[in-house]
Amino acid sequence: MIMKTRNLYGLIGLVVSAVMFAYCSKKSVVTPELSVSSSEIAFQADGGASDVTIASNVEWNINNPASSWLQVSQSTGSGSKASIRLTTVPNTTGAARSVVLEVNAGTSQLRRVKVTQAASIYPGYNTSPAPANSTGMGSNAVQLAAKFKLGWNIGNTLEAIGGETAWGNPLISESYIQSVKQQGFTAIRLPCAWNQYSDKTTAKIQDTWLNRVKQVVQYCVNNDMYVLLNIHWDGGWLDANINSAKKDSVNAKQKAFWEQIATTMRDFDEHVMFASANEPPAENAEQMDILNSYHQTFINAVRSTGGRNSYRVLVVQGPSTDIDKTNNLMNTLPTDAVSGRMMVEVHYYTPYQFCLMDADASWGKIFYYWGAGHHSTIEPDRNATWGEEGDVNTAFGKMKTKFTDKQIPVIMGEYGAYRRGGSNYVPKDLATHNDAVDYWLTYVTRQAIANGIKPFFWDTGGALDRRNNTVRDQRTIDALVAGGR
Repeated sequence: MIMKTRNLYGLIGLVVSAVMFAYCSKKSVVTPELSVSSSEIAFQADGGASDVTIASNVEWNINNPASSWLQVSQSTGSGSKASIRLTTVPNTTGAARSVVLEVNAGTSQLRRVKVTQAASIYPGYNTSPAPANSTGMGSNAVQLAAKFKLGWNIGNTLEAIGGETAWGNPLISESYIQSVKQQGFTAIRLPCAWNQYSDKTTAKIQDTWLNRVKQVVQYCVNNDMYVLLNIHWDGGWLDANINSAKKDSVNAKQKAFWEQIATTMRDFDEHVMFASANEPPAENAEQMDILNSYHQTFINAVRSTGGRNSYRVLVVQGPSTDIDKTNNLMNTLPTDAVSGRMMVEVHYYTPYQFCLMDADASWGKIFYYWGAGHHSTIEPDRNATWGEEGDVNTAFGKMKTKFTDKQIPVIMGEYGAYRRGGSNYVPKDLATHNDAVDYWLTYVTRQAIANGIKPFFWDTGGALDRRNNTVRDQRTIDALVAGGR
């Protein structure tokens, strides 16, 4: 009986040992497990970063065949979750690119992550960014605005479609710049076209045109004139496309152009300011957001080139450069890495019937007479019925409250009223008409300055003769200068 019991205990021991051995053997064989949080990741052309989580109970590794443009923060790991950051550099190749990353944890555990990156429509032109240089750039926007008072537009010239002389004006000379200064003006606005001088596939601006514009800017700086250089209407590639369908392509061209313009003009000191656009139309909040994206691209492109452009004062345009629309819609400005270096631009040709209208219309006639004491009793149906002194004060007061009181200077990049007297438009009370034009110019100029707004008169050669640098309309010059006193 004792022997049987011992044999039974021995048999039980063998069974237990066998079971334990089988259990332990099974436990030592680990089945690999691997999961990856994303199987596809898409990057924009400008590059960026994205995180992927890898979970595994065994060692794993990542095979990255695209290390020249895609960086992986961690390529191996084991036994726990890991957050992996994928980072791409800007894609300036002109073509979209992609790669498949393989995450391997053994032959039976392989996960693939497809990474794609869109291409810029145009190559990158910020090819030689310079270290930030504050030399000669000591003024913020408010301080810079205090250094000039009366501004002058060289209109219908550098922005002329077909070439600098295509709209009837001669090439800009340094002697002409000097004559503008001699009349009492301290700043020049240079409306400029770029698109017609660029390759439509690459957006590369001709070097000869970049150098010509730089030469004109140099004329101004040589004579201690402050310069506002813009991208003007330029065929409407921006103005006609403030919509979601064209947003990406417009931003791409804005970036390409400003990288080239800013790089070319980078060595000028604070005498040179850049302006994003001319009169970009926006009628509602959605369009204003799109317009702000164009301004943001402008600012980012200029700042990216470095050097003095790291501190340059930049000017962004209100919607249609219309004061009321700007007051109602421009409630945020683009962001800027450097504070206090931004101005806002509006234009002023009010009332249109007095300032610019060139033919009677069904909705109204040309005004020949404007302002208190300058209405005609001879031709009363041509007296202004709106847009007179009170409206000027109200409009400029809006810009003061919204911007200048908040240390954001306002540029009145264009304004003007012009004399009628040709064969098509002959005021019957010509003396009163001419007095009214003088009064408008003086009053609007004075009120702009009083509200912290910097006025730039729009001239296409009517007030100053560009061929011999003589004054054609002394009354206009005198009225502007009087308003600036």
